[in-house]
Amino acid sequence: MKSPLTRRPVVAWALYDWANSAFATTVMAGFFPVFFKQFWSAGVEASVSTFRLGLANGVASFCIAVLAPLLGAVADRSGARVRLLVMATVLGAAATGGLYLVEAGQWQLAAVLYGVASLGFWSGVTFCDALLLDVAERDEYDLVSAYGYALGYVGGGLLFALNVVMTLKPAAFGLDSAAAAVRLSFVTVAAWWLIFTVPLVLFVHEQRPAKVLGVAAAARSAWRELRQTVSHLRAYKPLVWFLLAYWLYIDGVNTVIKMAVDYGLSLGFPQESLITALLLTQFVAFPAALAFGWLGSRIGATNGIFLALAVYAAATIGAYNLSNAWEFYALAVTIGLVQGGVQSLSRSYFGALVPPGKQGEFFGFYNMMGKFAAFLGPILVGVTALVTGSTRAGILSVLVLFVGGAVLLWHSRRLEARAGAARQPAQAAGSSR
Repeated sequence: MKSPLTRRPVVAWALYDWANSAFATTVMAGFFPVFFKQFWSAGVEASVSTFRLGLANGVASFCIAVLAPLLGAVADRSGARVRLLVMATVLGAAATGGLYLVEAGQWQLAAVLYGVASLGFWSGVTFCDALLLDVAERDEYDLVSAYGYALGYVGGGLLFALNVVMTLKPAAFGLDSAAAAVRLSFVTVAAWWLIFTVPLVLFVHEQRPAKVLGVAAAARSAWRELRQTVSHLRAYKPLVWFLLAYWLYIDGVNTVIKMAVDYGLSLGFPQESLITALLLTQFVAFPAALAFGWLGSRIGATNGIFLALAVYAAATIGAYNLSNAWEFYALAVTIGLVQGGVQSLSRSYFGALVPPGKQGEFFGFYNMMGKFAAFLGPILVGVTALVTGSTRAGILSVLVLFVGGAVLLWHSRRLEARAGAARQPAQAAGSSR
């Protein structure tokens, strides 16, 4: 039987993860936190710059969370997921490239452009997630979702590696300083993001609704149906409890991604060691994400998620006790083993719970919960660090998110098992007629 991973629409869809992961690695996790602290917020206390970074991440995530379900619903009604994904990508890439123009000390402008770029990034993720159901069959979700994340880690890691070399040897690229190399890296991310979105535009064809509406009419219809969906969410109990679980644990995952470099800098670790650790995470995560896709298809997606959350909880405790750079490397490898797994299996498990014809809308809720969580997580770390004067205390606060998320996920799975048991007699009765 031919592997789904060789089908052209699947490869093109997965390449969007390759494309936008350049923003996630070079900008979100890598250079933006460093540059924000040392260039755009130079001269202030570490706890203040941590608070500013947490605030920038949090406000951007709040705006995305508010818009995500409506954008997803509009995409469902208008049959325009691909077109809206392209618009989000152009917006995100333009704002990312604009960071090249921000001068030292202009942390407010940097924060605004980063927020706009994040809006483009996460809106694109919402539409791409929904397209999973257009390129894969239900029994392929775990594997195809993991494939996307795996390519994302490789693509993002390759460009990040080039950008790191640029900062270490700027003269070899005709640049006069490491700061100039970092600023140029934002332009390379924008170009990479745009170029590798082209295959999705060419080869991914979404399933059109029976009645295609214009964008304005789709927005009005989406708003009405969105309110109806919210009022009837109790009919989707396993899905709702999963969203609550996801809200908590993905908050912890995203906070670790966004704040790890800032945390290492606050502990006095060399910048070069932190960037190297991030690169290590990317390339460890590539085979690990594929392995989790295979594992999820055999032991179940939720069991795979539980395993990843247990590792994250242990890593958080380890981060609190960090004292040497080599320990940061060890944690980077540990997180790399589960980061792609928890993300890909969450996406595929949620896809299996989504009602037919509502994937954009429900993936909007999915990403809304993730962004509302990201609104709380970085601010939680920043405020805890500011109040206690300890970045170690801030990072430890993430532990409760993993534990709470695991508890709610267990409840969601129990409800889904009960609902599945109830459906079987009804299906058997229907087939006997």
